[in-house]
Amino acid sequence: MRLSRFALALLWVGLLGSPATPLLAQQLTSPPPSSQGPAPPSRPWESLSPSERDMLAPMSRDWNTLPPARQAQMLERAKQWNQLPPERRDEIRQRISQWQQMTPEQREQARTNMRKFQQLPPEQRQQLHNAYQHYQQLPPDRRAQLMRQFQQSRPAPRGRPASGFPSPGGHGRH
Repeated sequence: MRLSRFALALLWVGLLGSPATPLLAQQLTSPPPSSQGPAPPSRPWESLSPSERDMLAPMSRDWNTLPPARQAQMLERAKQWNQLPPERRDEIRQRISQWQQMTPEQREQARTNMRKFQQLPPEQRQQLHNAYQHYQQLPPDRRAQLMRQFQQSRPAPRGRPASGFPSPGGHGRH
């Protein structure tokens, strides 16, 4: 099944959720409720309100085939999306665009990194978050300089430069 833009937004927030929205990030990455009481009744697409249908429009084709618990989860997430400040939505949309441009390998690496991050003690996660916030406050030229230094300090995977992207004109063949 092809992921909708909304589903990608939810996935992206879950992958890169910030401590500013820990509950949202937790809810977006958690599996659908299964053993938390009886499953909610199925909601046919036609029974959704106009605003719910508008928000979940990319899922309209598959909606009636989703398990009731997944429908309930998506409805809850749509409500949470509407409650986000516009700046946060714009940030998430930008991350979605970045995610869509990533290769499958880069996406898997991002997932692996997020799993590792989530396993860190809270103090270390906070330190990393603080360092990231500090990095974001730097002027763009300083961030670019630090990124170049970081990429040069990492060994490049075989057939790829340190950037992680194939070199122009070559596909890793020599």
